Amino acid sequence: MAYLLRRLRNHAEAEDMAQEVFVRLAAQGTVEMQSPEGYIFQIAANLLRDRSRRDRVRNAYRAEVAQVEGRGIDPLDPLRIVGDREALSRIRAAIADLPERTRNIFILNRLENVDRRMLAESYGTSISTIDRELARALAHLTSRVRGE
Repeated sequence: MAYLLRRLRNHAEAEDMAQEVFVRLAAQGTVEMQSPEGYIFQIAANLLRDRSRRDRVRNAYRAEVAQVEGRGIDPLDPLRIVGDREALSRIRAAIADLPERTRNIFILNRLENVDRRMLAESYGTSISTIDRELARALAHLTSRVRGE
């Protein structure tokens, strides 16, 4: 406990880590060892090293998030997540409201990246007809998402 307390400088954390040392020791069962104290200290040192690695990863993540926050973006903002989910629901409903042919053309072109020329060949129409279908779909989606 004193070993951990000197390194952590936090009594509660030192107690938690000492308990973890004994949990790991108990998991070993009854094994004869030449130096039980050395073994215990090695477990404690390993736990301290693991904690240090975790702290470095957490600090790196926090620094990355702070950079994003500096741009005014919070990736885990609950209000933004709810708003985005609502927007996705509106988009999904708007896509479902499209006529079947227009919906299929839109999904194939915009989501599946199927070329307009290939779509025109598949549907037996011209590329300009495919462009009109895509424009119709985009106009419908834009008006529905904006609530018009």
